[in-house]
Amino acid sequence: MALIHAVRRDNDGRADYDMRTMTVAGEPPIRLLRHRAFTRFLYVRVAASVALQVQVVAVGWQMYELTGSPFYLGLIGLVQFVPVVSFFLLTGHVADHYDRRYVTFIGELIEALAVAVLAAATASGRLTPNLLLAMAFVVGTGRAFEQPSLQSVLPNIVPGNVLPNAIAASNSVAQAAVVAGPAIGGVLVGFNPTLVFAVCAVLWLSAGIVMLGIAVARTPPSRAPVNLKTMFSGVAFIARHKILLGAVLLDLFAVLFGNATALLPIFARDIFLTGPLGFGLLRAAPAAGAIMMSLTLTRWPLSAGVGRIMFAAVTLFGAGTILLAIAPGFVFALVALIVVGASDTISVVIRQTMVQIRTPDAMRGRVYAVNSMITITSNQLGDFRAGSAAALFGTIPSVLIGGLTTIAVVLISTKIFRELYDADTYEPVRS
Repeated sequence: MALIHAVRRDNDGRADYDMRTMTVAGEPPIRLLRHRAFTRFLYVRVAASVALQVQVVAVGWQMYELTGSPFYLGLIGLVQFVPVVSFFLLTGHVADHYDRRYVTFIGELIEALAVAVLAAATASGRLTPNLLLAMAFVVGTGRAFEQPSLQSVLPNIVPGNVLPNAIAASNSVAQAAVVAGPAIGGVLVGFNPTLVFAVCAVLWLSAGIVMLGIAVARTPPSRAPVNLKTMFSGVAFIARHKILLGAVLLDLFAVLFGNATALLPIFARDIFLTGPLGFGLLRAAPAAGAIMMSLTLTRWPLSAGVGRIMFAAVTLFGAGTILLAIAPGFVFALVALIVVGASDTISVVIRQTMVQIRTPDAMRGRVYAVNSMITITSNQLGDFRAGSAAALFGTIPSVLIGGLTTIAVVLISTKIFRELYDADTYEPVRS
């Protein structure tokens, strides 16, 4: 396959070389894995994803061991939600006006320090529920700054003509890490609870260091003053673009009501009697479905009817949650969670690609901060909702209600977000 460098002409007729690797018309897109900056980016995604999933497994299992309370499992999600909502306006501004590599590094350094504290506390026998919640808050703070910069940097690394493939490939390797992460976390928690937090710290620190070495085709703009207009511009941009608004809100409400991952320690320990390794497998099952779907979308990317496909995927997400609630055994529950992960990936790829393609680079950090805030909020508040509902109604009824509510959200959203439902491609219609 022949690769070339695209050459443009500016208004004065002088050559302006675009150093991004492009393709000859009519030939296949670049081989992404030969793109050095992209492969480094993939390592960052993999290491950060593994660290996050191992940390989630370790904190969830340790919290349930210390308290035996589903409500405390929900509190973990709540304390991670608070910094995301508190800082999302600032994090988007920072991502657009500072070097995204350094912002990502600082966020991952904060996460590494938080789990290092948990490792020291576990080794000294001083781990408490309150300390777990406090460090979950710190991890949430680091993530609030990390995600907008990490997610918005990809269009500065690969050419626009392969961006959908790059997003699907990025999600694929990240989900591969998410498959491995919970299983690794389950083994390490059972083997040595101190080691599990130390592994997280090393992974986050290494991801941050590698991020610093990635070459990006973007010079940070001048540092505009922090004011309400610039900070709220990401919110205003999404509000003006009804398709983007529909995509992020559909994801918010679906995951808010349908997310059952906070309750998986209860399924593992009390319902299926499988212990920490079984918990790790349950946590890994959605990621297994996600990676299979991501690989499929990398090979055969969606190009038409993306709006209707997104609504169908969210419907399937709700159905998978219902299947988890009525699962007669451990293997059936694993299959249900694979369905949940696969369907969620379709929705995520469509939403992320729309946000990336429809947002100018100068706005991408602020818009992605809003997108990340909504995504993380839906997961963390979904965890809190699931834990609270399980404490009130029981684990199985809570999951069943969540799945049914998700399907109801889809039915209502087809009317409210009609522009999204009718969207045929990722790009806006040219008039």
